[in-house]
Amino acid sequence: MTALPSNVSVPGSTAVLLPTTDCPFNVTAAAQEGLGSGQSLAPLCTLCCCGFINRTLAVVFMVSLAFAVVVGNVVTITVFVQTRQSRTPQGYLKVSLAIADMMVGVLVVPFSVYTEISLMVTSAPPIWYQGSSISPATSSSLGGLLSPWQPCMLIGPVFAGCTFVSISTIFLMTLERSVAILRPLHKDALVTRRRTLLLILLSWAASFLLALAPLIFSRHFTLEYNECSRMCNYTPLMLGSQLPPDANILLLFPAFDFTLLGGTLAVNIVSFTSIRRYTRKRKLLSEGSLSDGGGGGGGGAGGGGGCSHRPSFSDIKAAKTIGILTFAFTASFSPIAVFVLGNVVGYTWCNFSFLAFWILTGNSCCNVIIYSVRDHRFRKGVTLLFQREHSPPHGEKS
Repeated sequence: MTALPSNVSVPGSTAVLLPTTDCPFNVTAAAQEGLGSGQSLAPLCTLCCCGFINRTLAVVFMVSLAFAVVVGNVVTITVFVQTRQSRTPQGYLKVSLAIADMMVGVLVVPFSVYTEISLMVTSAPPIWYQGSSISPATSSSLGGLLSPWQPCMLIGPVFAGCTFVSISTIFLMTLERSVAILRPLHKDALVTRRRTLLLILLSWAASFLLALAPLIFSRHFTLEYNECSRMCNYTPLMLGSQLPPDANILLLFPAFDFTLLGGTLAVNIVSFTSIRRYTRKRKLLSEGSLSDGGGGGGGGAGGGGGCSHRPSFSDIKAAKTIGILTFAFTASFSPIAVFVLGNVVGYTWCNFSFLAFWILTGNSCCNVIIYSVRDHRFRKGVTLLFQREHSPPHGEKS
């Protein structure tokens, strides 16, 4: 998900270390060929990245995060699926967001846990660990087959695709709420279940197509487990000591992210401006009714009845909840943006890359917390879900 990840594969006999790097690059198969005959070398990085205590703490954190992500999103999906009031366009979008987050907890994080434990308990890295960063020429001489198969070729696009799905879903949720705020009378006609499901399918297809774009449209990229971020990152295959000519294709990732986040921010500004205007108007009408005495009460009621196109309280609260979701995702994505910009200008922050990637991953368990705090229907659904084991089935309606 970064423009230029830190474990750039460089053919040769030594690992490359930029002057500003916290930890050196990983030595890959192409680099190890000149280092020894049949030696199985552990990944080369400093104590800050590969220390036993560091790895142990990282594994404990990853296991805890995976548990929180999976349990939280399973509860979210179950509540929205089993609650009839949640079978709305907004509910479908929330389920889509929860599925994307759950995939991160089921596939991406456990793979990092497995890799870190393998590096801790064995003296040699897994067979696939440093076996994919070979040059295109070497690949063609092998008939285009890379052996052994690199699991990151699956895990990397899953993480990138799920992140893009999250961004696009939050954008769709913002649009749905903006229609409810700005055009409440046309909400049911404009935002239908069929259109919402179609947009969800399109967002998933487009997100994973974008995640696979560097592999589909270029032969100069692969995916490797990054020693610093502890995740599978895209890696350009170096041509000598230079980046491939199409290395800028990875800039599609931040361009897509910033475009949707910027659009989400703009729509939120319009929606909250309308909410503020409505709240101010309502306050003025209330003050006018108080000053008019008894007659003002009827006027206030008439004024309220004349403003039948005003958004409902639930729509306003839902718009604020989605605004909080947008803020939380933007805050978790900002470190990745800084890391990408640093890579573009030549920096390779090892420790910071771990924080950036895992702060973004941690956002996968934030949504259920926000729903629990902001959505009383969700809280009620969770309560009924856990009380169902102690109550007869016919008591669900109560």
